[in-house]
Amino acid sequence: MDRLTLQTDLVISGHRLVTPDGVRPGHVLVSGGRITAVTGPGPVPAAAKRLDAGDHYVLPGLIDSHVHFRTPGLTYKEDWEHGSRAAVRGGVTTVMDMPNTVPPTLDPDALSEKARMVRGRSLVDMRFHIGVDPARPWLLAEIDPSVATSAKVFMAGHHTAPTVVRDPAVLEQAFAAAAEAGLQLVLHAEDDGLFALLDGWWGEPDGYRDYERRRPRSGGIVAVAKVVELVRRHGTRAHILHLSSAEEADLVCAAQAAGYPVTFEVTGHHLSFTDQDTRRLGARTRLSPSIRSQADQDRLWRALARGQLSTLGSDHAPHTVAEKTRSAAASPPGLPGVQELAVAVWTGMRRRWPEEDPDVAVSRLVRHLAQTPAELFRLPGKGRIAPGADADLVFFAPDTPWMFSAHEVESKCGWSAYEGWTFTGRVERTLRAGRTVWDASSGTFGTYDGRLLAAAGDGPRPATLAAREGMT
Repeated sequence: MDRLTLQTDLVISGHRLVTPDGVRPGHVLVSGGRITAVTGPGPVPAAAKRLDAGDHYVLPGLIDSHVHFRTPGLTYKEDWEHGSRAAVRGGVTTVMDMPNTVPPTLDPDALSEKARMVRGRSLVDMRFHIGVDPARPWLLAEIDPSVATSAKVFMAGHHTAPTVVRDPAVLEQAFAAAAEAGLQLVLHAEDDGLFALLDGWWGEPDGYRDYERRRPRSGGIVAVAKVVELVRRHGTRAHILHLSSAEEADLVCAAQAAGYPVTFEVTGHHLSFTDQDTRRLGARTRLSPSIRSQADQDRLWRALARGQLSTLGSDHAPHTVAEKTRSAAASPPGLPGVQELAVAVWTGMRRRWPEEDPDVAVSRLVRHLAQTPAELFRLPGKGRIAPGADADLVFFAPDTPWMFSAHEVESKCGWSAYEGWTFTGRVERTLRAGRTVWDASSGTFGTYDGRLLAAAGDGPRPATLAAREGMT
């Protein structure tokens, strides 16, 4: 104990620590922002500070690998101060931000500039997905893993997607370059040409009663089939974002069974709402891809129950009320969700599977909102309560009922599609690097000193950019 006493400046005690080895009582010892030991019940070393979680679950800090915090260029509707407050209030301590900003982040210089702008403004740690530039798909082969480990491909356009890859030859180049660099592709997998063809026949949606039919599942099915074929040819690691239909889930599961390195994400929104909600709520639940039928939602819940999906994400994409009250054709898709993600999924699990052991349920939540994202995107020190990991921890009260109201919304947009929902489970405290960044009892936040995360391990350094430019 003497050695631990010297190393320990914080002890966190609880009856339900959610560790890689299961849920168990014990203590988490922290020094210098890292976990130094996880011990069983019993005496603990002296420490400068001790926090007792009691009967609350102690989770590893959650990871949302799909957010749009809108920096640079779109900070009138979200920024890192507000977005990261929403994150930590929802138990999220690490986010991965998307590149469709103004200007888009399509190269290492743009990523460096974004990091400069965010510094000192974030309560959470972060990593950035780089964007795929349709004019320079080969650039992916040059990406150093310390700069980015993943790249976003938009296969369909919408109001905030300025870099859509429409040319099949360019898409193939992107898959080949990503495979060369060992880069993970993350994809908005809908077929832009199919939607353009349908719009030319039907015209753009003029309301929300038939919105889902105007942005149908066929767009996703066609695009996912293309992705699977490109993965088969190039061996590229591909992660399908916000998968929305039963057919897409079946396609990806079949590809996985065949040994292809393709995975998928499901959002809290697609688990929480159906197309009937979009008919009622209109732009509040207008998404791209659109929210689909009850049967599709049921299939996505089965994917969660069976461990078929890899990650849960929020696709946190705020817009102002003024933007959302435009016509159906002009209103942008997207809604805030990083604050609501974990509690919405937890509430859904407890209502759908009320007889399930809560320890089993919470371990599933942690697997898809912490452990697997950390592994998939090579986030060092994240996603687990274990010695050597970052001391990112969440005190979660699993049975607390509460109503989500507009005044609790932390996103800068100021609204939520979940307003009026009664959730089960509440985040009581969030710690990042051993320091409290959200305390529900006092309603206070911590210090805005989140850091940019490098990749775990160094990959091979590709040929120089200059050499690549000379080849094109």
